[in-house]
Amino acid sequence: MAVAGCGQGNGNGDGNGNGDGNGNGDDPTATEMEGPVLATEAQKAQDAWEKYQNNQAPDQEEARNEAFVTVEEAVRDDMVLLPLYHRLGERFSYDWASVPKRGSLGSHRQQLQNATVDTSSDQKSENVLNLRNAPMSSLDPIQSTDTASGIVIGQMYENLTNYKNGIATQLENQLATEVEVSDDLLTYTFTLEEGVEYHKGGEVTAADFVYAFRRLAESPNSQRANFVLDELGVEHETETVTVTPTAEDGEPSEEERLVPGSLAVEATGEYTLEMTLMSPQPFALDILAYDSFAAIPEGYVGDVEGYDGEVTQDEFSTSVANGCGPFQLNEWVPDDHAQVDRFDNYHGSTAELDSVHWQIISDDNAYWTAINERNLDVFGIPTTFYNPDNVEAEQDDLGRQVGTYGPLENGDTVNYLGVPELTTFYVAWNVPQAPKAVRQAVAYVTDHQQLIDEVFKGRGQPAFSFTPPGMWPTGTDGYNEWVENWPYARNETDRESATQVLNEAGFTSDDPFEITLTTYDSEVFQQFGQITRDKLSGTGVSLNLEKAPFNTLISRGQSGELAFYSLGWIWSWVSPAYGLFGFEPKNTDTSTMPAETNGYYLDWQVGLEDEG
Repeated sequence: MAVAGCGQGNGNGDGNGNGDGNGNGDDPTATEMEGPVLATEAQKAQDAWEKYQNNQAPDQEEARNEAFVTVEEAVRDDMVLLPLYHRLGERFSYDWASVPKRGSLGSHRQQLQNATVDTSSDQKSENVLNLRNAPMSSLDPIQSTDTASGIVIGQMYENLTNYKNGIATQLENQLATEVEVSDDLLTYTFTLEEGVEYHKGGEVTAADFVYAFRRLAESPNSQRANFVLDELGVEHETETVTVTPTAEDGEPSEEERLVPGSLAVEATGEYTLEMTLMSPQPFALDILAYDSFAAIPEGYVGDVEGYDGEVTQDEFSTSVANGCGPFQLNEWVPDDHAQVDRFDNYHGSTAELDSVHWQIISDDNAYWTAINERNLDVFGIPTTFYNPDNVEAEQDDLGRQVGTYGPLENGDTVNYLGVPELTTFYVAWNVPQAPKAVRQAVAYVTDHQQLIDEVFKGRGQPAFSFTPPGMWPTGTDGYNEWVENWPYARNETDRESATQVLNEAGFTSDDPFEITLTTYDSEVFQQFGQITRDKLSGTGVSLNLEKAPFNTLISRGQSGELAFYSLGWIWSWVSPAYGLFGFEPKNTDTSTMPAETNGYYLDWQVGLEDEG
């Protein structure tokens, strides 16, 4: 699933990263608040994002790339988000388990029907692949935004297209057998595979995709409506509606909303689907591989106009699944485990495994114990217990490291796969709660290489941009130039500059600005916090640290209750726009999350010129 989540940096391949910003609409705006500068580059970012949106034609790639770089410049110069590292995804496995090598898009993009376990091994008596997962949020493909949920959803649901084994260069048809594109690049006609069955009966038809796309666009439970309306840009109609305020002294306002049923996706035959875009989208087939576009039986959930539904959305998100993928839901017990079982009527090659079982483990010590007790077949290794000297591997033709790791604490040597991922892990701020000088001071004292070497034990690459270097808009030379021009003492700790910028803003060692860094429940990000706290001591910032469960962190972010936080972003398709959309300042307004906006939790809109 598209995914986002949190940043553990433990190389366990379960992903993390999130794409939902944060903020608080009740906080004072930049123009209302007297005192330190909050933001100056928000309008630049807003204009650049609109430039990207207005230049979608194939021959306007240069304009789009300029817009992407400009967004990165605004993020950097306002320092609303500090990129820390791009992850090296690592996977370890005992000899009795075999899973095809995956690609840079992460384990959540890999279906497991070709995985096997050797039940003749002394260690295995059941044909079940045992994995670990982080806490999940939802089983509903249009609602989930975290990697942990996406890993499970991806086994049960399928799309028109798919990245085979999460390899970025291997986009292929999945439920589509043929795709025709009109000469003006606006109309896509998909021919569907016939005879594809859902887990609970019935056949996949074009009408199901019409319904699924409508859910994605119209359902109040959808977290990715912008993917179909804006990113993919499917034609649709809007209407002006009057919104009744909830505040006692508020005034009614008018909003533009989607007209139900107006999405230009039509079933022109039982197995023929037609989709019309507002403008050419060079990544259209890539975007359709995102889990939120998965097929669902027409009318199965009654959360869009015209359908009563066979199940409630609450049931659909927690206990009932009905896809057509190689595995079907057995059960999900939140914060404990999830399991899917082989679907014998799967339209492709039936899974080798009877089941896939995920034990949900958040604590690194418990995770390490499960590994060494051989209760997990394929796993990551928490960074606390990781030794880079234990890796013996060679690079394959896709740049992956393939070899062995060992010994573990139990004396075993296990199989090793290391994959440079399209990920960015970061810390970010809620703008109204963190003056610009404070954000810049953190950037000045952050030594990226030290962080990689000492905290993450070499499991990644220093990040000086949100967009990973492998997809930098202006290529390798452009990326190298960008890194050379990093203004915050690249790979150094510059306390002098941090102190200067803070003093100029009125914050001193005797009267520091106090702020709390909230991290996902991860020891490594707490280590980052401790290092940063020590480096900031005496400069004019007093940094407090706290941890929060991932779902709590996301909820607090959406409510604008996080001043300073750590998270990450994992790309689900190879486009800078997927990721940079979260920086559009108007899309970072947490007072309208999660229903209307889904950017990063920045509340960067306070810096827009038209904000009062």
